[in-house]
Amino acid sequence: MAEITRRRTGELLRELFDILLVAPEGVRAQAALQVLAGRVTLTPYEADSYDSGGRRFEKIVRFATVDCVKAGWLLKDKGIWSITEEGRKAFVALPDPEAFYRRACKLYAEWKAAQPDAEIGVVTTTGIGVDDTNTTSKAVSVTYEEAEEQAWAEISAYLRAMNPYDFQDLVADLLRAMSFHVTWVSPPGKDGGIDILAWPDALGTRPPRIKVQVKRQLQAVSVDGLRSFMALLGDDDIGLFVCTGGFTKDAETEARTQEKRRIRLIGLEKLFDLWDEHYEKLTDQARRRLPLRSIRFLAPGG
Repeated sequence: MAEITRRRTGELLRELFDILLVAPEGVRAQAALQVLAGRVTLTPYEADSYDSGGRRFEKIVRFATVDCVKAGWLLKDKGIWSITEEGRKAFVALPDPEAFYRRACKLYAEWKAAQPDAEIGVVTTTGIGVDDTNTTSKAVSVTYEEAEEQAWAEISAYLRAMNPYDFQDLVADLLRAMSFHVTWVSPPGKDGGIDILAWPDALGTRPPRIKVQVKRQLQAVSVDGLRSFMALLGDDDIGLFVCTGGFTKDAETEARTQEKRRIRLIGLEKLFDLWDEHYEKLTDQARRRLPLRSIRFLAPGG
């Protein structure tokens, strides 16, 4: 007899969605699971731990979220979980927990059946622990997901703890790898708001000139901080604002709606994505600032 029912899984999922819906920007997976564990009463089975460590509760919820991702209800990016508009609609339209989870499982099965390597006749809407193929596929996804979360947690912590001037040099190295010509990097001391100057050509004669401000800080840059930087931009300049703490919503809106100044905001996630994308073009010295090593995982199929 199953220790976890579809209704119970649906109850956990709907409680999770309730947590995520009030955070449009998303919530870190571990934080969301901690809040969820505090809002429900775990059964002895759910609270029990595996021999390898970790409670069954977390694995049950993670398995169920795989259905929600393939249903188009949930997004996962570097350990951040957020609800899509389709997920919001499903949450409202399907208040019954069992019906909610059944629908997610059905959409997952439809997605899986449409994959090129799908086995003919294998359709499951029962969820965890019922179909071996389904469970194995989800286990791969969950293992990959947890590894990605751990890797990103370590990388982001490393970048946030980096010496500010080393971080500034890292940004300059990235621009060089992207084929820009860095002509100046601010030395320690007051810089007047500009940390890096770069051009698209080696002589610095062809616009646009790129002015970069780099901040390694926990706080998000406010709209006033952004405006102070934009005041330093000329008509032929492009401004790059790099900040490990990200940017407030008002600052993002200000940058997006600018008509006179060209400005690009780069948070920690975007910075890492660019570093990873151009890693092969970095010098050996540059790679030592943030060394990466690829690890092979079985590609998640579900």
